[in-house]
Amino acid sequence: MAMFPIRNADPMICSIEKETIMTTILRIDASARPGPAQATGEQASFSRTLADAVQQGLIAHHGAQVTFKRDLATDPLPAIADATIRGFYTPAEAMDDGLRAATALSDSLIAEMEAADILLISTPMYNFAVPAALKAWIDQIMRINRTFAYESGQFSGLLKGKRAYVTYSYGAGGYGDGGPMQSFDFMRPYLTMILNFIGIENVTSFAVEATTADADTVDAAMVAAIAGIERHCADAGAV
Repeated sequence: MAMFPIRNADPMICSIEKETIMTTILRIDASARPGPAQATGEQASFSRTLADAVQQGLIAHHGAQVTFKRDLATDPLPAIADATIRGFYTPAEAMDDGLRAATALSDSLIAEMEAADILLISTPMYNFAVPAALKAWIDQIMRINRTFAYESGQFSGLLKGKRAYVTYSYGAGGYGDGGPMQSFDFMRPYLTMILNFIGIENVTSFAVEATTADADTVDAAMVAAIAGIERHCADAGAV
């Protein structure tokens, strides 16, 4: 299994570029595969590896801090239930104990997002879309009057002023702009739309493709992707 080292940032650059106010990160991992630090003999997750590079770059160059990590593979969320949906649409004054219990998980997940300045998501493509684990998280955080509003016939996002970074991995190649597989990508456009819908309009994406190709091709693609992340994070205006 190839390792993809992430270069440490120049401490002189870091001291100049760090912000005086701590930037907080909420990290969400969706791959069923473990990260490189946890993989013992099996293939490490490519999307998690890219997210590690983003995380390290934001910490080193911008003084960010990961305040919470949620691993949707090792700690999966339940599918949304009828009582949860009813609770989403019940006025606060009409909520009973049962509906409060049914929406408690959603409350916690949304609170994690509200407390963070940056949302860092890593996800592979499973069958042309996001993994079921990530969809379960989306179903819990897409909530009227909490993450989005509907007034006078218009929707508006409520989580404004935040930034998102998303790392994607694709088993095949050709999903980029103009590629032969672009029209089959129901992952990146969907997740970008979800983030925009809830008010997170500043979304930066990094991707690696053809992760099922031969080892040399995969290694070269990962090195190039991580180099692109490092260049982005070294930009003082990236955050």
